[in-house]
Amino acid sequence: MAAFWSVRQPQAKGAPMLDPHGALICTMMLVSAADRDMAETELKIIGDIVGDLPVFRDFDRQRLRGVLEECSRLLGGDNGLDEALKSIRKALPAKLRETAYAIACDVAAADGEASQEELRVLELIRHRLEIEQLIAAGIERGAKARFQTL
Repeated sequence: MAAFWSVRQPQAKGAPMLDPHGALICTMMLVSAADRDMAETELKIIGDIVGDLPVFRDFDRQRLRGVLEECSRLLGGDNGLDEALKSIRKALPAKLRETAYAIACDVAAADGEASQEELRVLELIRHRLEIEQLIAAGIERGAKARFQTL
């Protein structure tokens, strides 16, 4: 099984490179950490997504905590958000970019309301992953519908 971080040649600025699973998880973490409050509901939905979605079928869930810690270290570096977005974009095949945006929207919707910071991070993710506006609107509406409560 591939490691979350792989060694890249040449090693530029000491920044590690994400694999696709790590990129998807890091995308969710960006949204959860956007308001500096990683709510328990958001952390639970990240775990649920990793446990349920087909894209994570061959992912070892025991690696999740380590992946989140590595993503946290990436975010803590110089230009952390920008570097994380670059790494995510580089690691994701085109066919998983909409998936990344969708699961990021699910995390934002998980606690019932997206903060302004979360909305801004979603916008940055959408632009970096080149998600068309109409497609993004559909993904966002789907997330809102999935997390509605009575």
